[in-house]
Parts: sequence; C-alpha cells; structure tokens
Amino acid sequence: MGAVSSSTEDEREPLLNTTQQSDSSFVQPASRVYSRRWLVLGLFSLLGFMQGMVWNTWGPIQNSAKQAYGFTSIDIAMLVLCGPVGFIPWFLFMWLMDKKGLRVTMLLSAFLMVVGTGVRSIPLTDLSIKKWLIHGGQLLNGLAGPTVMSAPPLLSTTWFAPDQRATATAVAALLSYLGGACSFLIGPLVVPAPNQTALPHSSADKSSAHIRDRVQIVLYAEFAMVFLLFAAVVAYFPSRPPLPPSVAAASQRLSYRSSFCRLLSNLRFLMIALAYSVPLGILAGWSGVLDMILTPAKVSQVDAGWIGFWSTVGGCVVGIGVARFADSMRGMLKLILLLMFSGATLSSTWLTLTCLPDSGSHLPLTTATLYTSCILVGIFIISSVPMFFELFIETVYPVPEGITCGVVTFLSNLFMGALLFFLTFYHTDLSWLNWCLTGSCLFSLLLILLFRESYDRLYLDVFVSV
Repeated sequence: MGAVSSSTEDEREPLLNTTQQSDSSFVQPASRVYSRRWLVLGLFSLLGFMQGMVWNTWGPIQNSAKQAYGFTSIDIAMLVLCGPVGFIPWFLFMWLMDKKGLRVTMLLSAFLMVVGTGVRSIPLTDLSIKKWLIHGGQLLNGLAGPTVMSAPPLLSTTWFAPDQRATATAVAALLSYLGGACSFLIGPLVVPAPNQTALPHSSADKSSAHIRDRVQIVLYAEFAMVFLLFAAVVAYFPSRPPLPPSVAAASQRLSYRSSFCRLLSNLRFLMIALAYSVPLGILAGWSGVLDMILTPAKVSQVDAGWIGFWSTVGGCVVGIGVARFADSMRGMLKLILLLMFSGATLSSTWLTLTCLPDSGSHLPLTTATLYTSCILVGIFIISSVPMFFELFIETVYPVPEGITCGVVTFLSNLFMGALLFFLTFYHTDLSWLNWCLTGSCLFSLLLILLFRESYDRLYLDVFVSV
C-alpha cells in the first residue's frame, strides 16, 4: 500500500542467478528440498517447547510457590510478566536474524535459556536470594522468546516446499504453546499442593521444605533438557540449505529499514496484526494465571492444571491439522480464521457467563461446562497462530519473515504485559480477565471480517515457477 514504492527492482530479484533463454522465458534457479529439514524443524520446535515450559513453570503451581518461597500474587504475575518483558529488545534479535541468519540467533537464544534455567536451579537456603535468581532466570528465558516465537515462518520458507510451509510453521510455532501446556500437567503432578488447596484424598501435611524440594526437581529437570538442546544446536543447526526449496525462498527480501516502512504504512497488515496480537496476548496472560482465576470457583490446583493442559494441547493438535488442510487448499486463510474466531467468541462468552460471581443470573457452573468452555477457547485461539503467520507473510511479501512475525509477536507480548501490569493492581476479583478475553475475541473477529486478503508469495511460487 503506502510504502510499495519503496521496493526497488534489486529487492525483487532472486538470490540465485537465472539464465535468459528468450524474451519471454528463462531458466528458474535450481531448487531442492532436503530431508534434513525435519531435523532442523525438530531442534527448533523442541527449543520452543522448552522455552514455553520454562516460562509457565510458576503459574500452575502458584499456590505451592506461595507457601514454599513466600511468593505473593504480585510475584507470580511478575514471573509470568518476564515473558513479555523479554520482548523489549526484540528488534535486536530480528536484526541479528536478518543479517546473520537463523543459526547465530538460535545459538544466542539457546545460550540465554541455559543460563536462565541454570541460575534458577542453584540450591540456596536463603530464600531472598533464591527469589532474585528465579526472577532473573525467568527474564533470561524470556529473552529467547523473540526467536522461538517469530522465526517459524522464516524456517518454513527457508527449508520447506510451498505445499508443506503451513504445516512446518504450525509445528514450529505451536510446540512453544505445547511446552506451556505440559507445565500445567508436570508442575501440579510433581509439586504437591499446600494443605488448603489439596484434594481430600491427598496426604495430610505438605511442609514448605518438602514443596521446595519437589520444585527443585522440576528446576533441575528443565535445566538438563535445555542444556541438551543447546548442545544439539551447537553441533548442528545450519542457517539455510545449500539450495532453496522454492522461488519465494530464493527471492531477495526488502532491507531492514524498508521493511519497517512497509509494515507501518500498510493498513491491511496493521489490521490483521491487531487481530492476532490482542487475543493472543490476552490469552497468554489469562492462561498464565489460570489457577488464580479458577480458585474462586473452588477448582483445585491440579484440576486447573488439567484444564490448562487440555485447552492448549487441543489448540496445538487442531492447529497442525488445520495447517495441513491449508497446505492442500490454498487461498482460504481468511475463511479459516473467521470460523476459528467465531467459535472463540462464543466459547469465551460461555466461559465468562459461567464464571460470573453469585450476584445474578448466569449459566450453571459444573466441571463439565468449565472444562469444555476452557478447552474450546484454547482450541480456537491457539490453532489460529500458524494461519495468522502465513497470512502475515502473504500480505506483506517481500518483507523478511522474521521481521514481520517479530513485529506481531512483540505486539502480542505488549498486550500480554499490559494485562499482567493491571493484574498487579486488580488481583482480588479476577472476573474482569474473562471479560477481556471475550472482548478480544470479538474485536479480532470484526477485524478479520473487514480484512482484504492477498497472496503475493503464493502467486510467485505458483505462477513464476510454472
């Protein structure tokens, strides 16, 4: 749109040379899809999985952490807030990704995660120092977020053919959410709940020292897994294959400066960026304190963990399935997103009305309705992530994938940070968080409805490569 004129002919030339055959035809650059792409995708996805798990360590066990370490609700909110705070220097990671490639950025991100999980797991008896180390470790892990959350479309474009790109983007993007979901399961199962939130059949006394010992086991295990992944990235993680897999992968992208001008002046991109970032940011903050939200509804720490687990796992499974459908039926991203956010709006409204305080007429609260509404919210919103990423790239091509997704993930973390910031002031009655989630889904649905889609990158692959 407004900044289209900033694109030059040089920026639209392919990276690999082409040989002219006649006035109307030319030989396309050599391309190849390598089997090692699955190893690269696996390493990236596992690192994203661990980054999500480490980020969500404390939310599912917040009641135990309060008793064992003396944490307050503000402390828990600050630990979750380390995720969006880690996105403050996001533009540096995007610049590094654009100039030095994905390997250098991955090495730096994995190193930050190793140091972060390492300092958290140092066994100390002084709880004041231990709390500072935990906060510092969470922040270092948050600094790896810009890479694991923004690079999936870059990785899929660099290594995968056009008919596999959406699937690769879905796997790389959603494994981070799956890591957060597994922390909902592992944390409450390994770390015992304090007496006042324990289930009736649980053992009687859970001392603070015993809870700290169990938390320490979780911290040691996360550090060990992150260290192994860091060693694997050091051993093998190339920036790009010897030959590109498609015409779009071989094409030159806009410069760093031109990319930001294009993004900020493209009204369609800003619309779809807000449609993505507002509900995803609200959902991330909401799920990070899900245990606190469901405590007034007499939901135990373990049950809250299971709800968070299945809602996120459902979103990941459905997201990968929808991505496979999008790869086979191209050009339907807007329709898919409309269906997803229609469901998200209805399910989040159901959840909000179910969890209203006992001050008026609302839907009945049962275990079945609570599980179902929460799981549906996770399925509809989380499964939309890869579809949004692919639509971003198609809309603003030839802006580099890492820069485009870096901007939108920064925005989503900005909204998440704003939500958690308000949570530090308004943490007595958390029903307003459910209303924020419902409003964000409706807002996104309206923006998607008004959005005019285009498929510039797909056009290049389908028509230029023929």
